Parts: sequence; C-alpha cells; structure tokens
Amino acid sequence: MPSGHARVRSAAGGYCALTAQAYSDRRARRPKAGKLAVSEKLHDEVQARLLDEHSPKQIAKRLVLDFPDDVEMRVSHETIYTSIYVQGKGSLRRELHTCLRTGRALRKPQRRPDERRGRIRDMVNISERPPEAEDRAVPGHWEGDLILGSTASGSAIGTVVERMTRFVMLLHLPDDHTAVAVQEAIVAKMAQLPVILRKTLTWDQGSEMANHAAIAQAAELNIYFCDPHSPWQRGTNENTNGLLRQYFAKGTDLSVFPADYLDYVATKLNRRPRETLSWKTPAEALDELLSNPSKPPAVASTA
Repeated sequence: MPSGHARVRSAAGGYCALTAQAYSDRRARRPKAGKLAVSEKLHDEVQARLLDEHSPKQIAKRLVLDFPDDVEMRVSHETIYTSIYVQGKGSLRRELHTCLRTGRALRKPQRRPDERRGRIRDMVNISERPPEAEDRAVPGHWEGDLILGSTASGSAIGTVVERMTRFVMLLHLPDDHTAVAVQEAIVAKMAQLPVILRKTLTWDQGSEMANHAAIAQAAELNIYFCDPHSPWQRGTNENTNGLLRQYFAKGTDLSVFPADYLDYVATKLNRRPRETLSWKTPAEALDELLSNPSKPPAVASTA
C-alpha cells in the first residue's frame, strides 16, 4: 500500500499542499480507539467501580491515588461518560448508566409540618454551638435529620453525618419515628463511637427530638437546633440525604428496609471518594483520624 505522502502527490508528481491538508483532515475525523478499549486493565477497573456506584469523576480522581505510578490507569471522567452513552468497540456496558446518579439531588426531604414542627422545650440554638464545629477542624460534630417515606406508611429513616469526615450512620426506625424511638436509635448508634467522636449533634426543630436532653445525657454530647426552615445550617446532612435518595426513593415505605440493608447503604456511601476529602473516602478519613488523632485529615470547609 502506498504511503500517506505518496497518496497526496499531485497528478504531475509534485506535492500538493491542498490535497495533503484534505487528507490530514480526513485522518483527524476518523474515529480513534478509546483508551478504555485499548487497556483491558483500565476498562475492567472502571467498570467494577461503576458497578460499585462511584461516579465517573470519583473514579477518574481516585485512580490517580490508587495507581500513582501506573500511567496506563489514567482516564478522564468525560471519557467514561462517553464510553457509556456513545457505544463503540471496547465501550462500557450501556446498562451501567443505571449505576450513575441521575436527576437532581433532593436537597430538601419531604416534610410533614403538622407532625414534625413544634417548639422544643429547653432547646439550645445553633448560634451557641462552639466555633470549632463551624470550620470542621475538630472531629466529633454531627448533623442529623429524618428522611421521610410515603405519607401512607408514616415511615422514616434517621441520618447522622460527621462534619469533618462526612462519615454517615443510618438509624433504623422500623415501627415509628416518635421521640422515644429516635432517642433509642441515636443513643445506640452513638454508643458505638469513641469519645473523641462524640461532641455535638445538630438537628432541626422536629418533634422527634423532644427527648433531646435524655439523648444528650446518655450519648454524652451536646445537642443544638437549627433555626426554622434553615436546612443549609445542616448542609452536610442535606447533601447526604440527597445521595441517599438513590437508594430510598421518594414516596417509598421505608419501614420495609431491614437494619442490615441500612448498614449496607451507609457502607456504600462511606466508601465513595469525595472531592471535599481530596478524593479519599469518608471511611478512610475516619480511619486516618482514629489512628492519629493529633493530625486530623485535611478536609474542605464546605458541605
């Protein structure tokens, strides 16, 4: 076969710049083999992480950390998206799009004002929370809330998130979310934590926290309450609740989910790399913190 240069010679045997440019343009337009098609190792690693419900951006950033000396294991998140949605040789399986979080994250869970609102006796306002909780420089400060299920079921799941590490725990409330049920669930979860991780808990003014004084005493932490209609004062928790809607759709009877499934979902979120943690996972950030309390992990000050 003649070489590229031979094919762009003019009829008179001379070199034709216009013909050469046209040939170059045609070559540029030819589809190239994607990086995921060339490297089976990279392809399989990306596919496995998508199945573990990591986002393309999380995967791209995390590969750099997990394979620091292997340039083969580099891919942009745009390439991952393209491989899923624009099918071609070596593409990721199309059904993997179901592993992506699609649609707008639910930033404000459904509320039932008549059921949850009401003045909480002897509550302490968030304005009195210690400054160390604001900048996430000190561990042990938590935010909590309920995700509500369908109106007919009257069900709920409790969520608590540590502000520094973004580590999440889910509260199993199979029967109801009364003050007694929520009290028992919070105290049981907090009892699993070392003292260094039990400083404050910030919640909104829902009636499920009517027993906050008993919770504070049993769990050995201080409880603070947000201003009414101010979900941004629990920004970390609100963001986490949005992520949880991938597993607990709005309008679902949440009482059907057993405690071990809630633990499974919490583990999934705690193993997702986070940009706010320099692409570490909440579980890694927590382990790093507990192994060296005098040197907490570097984290972003935003939600």
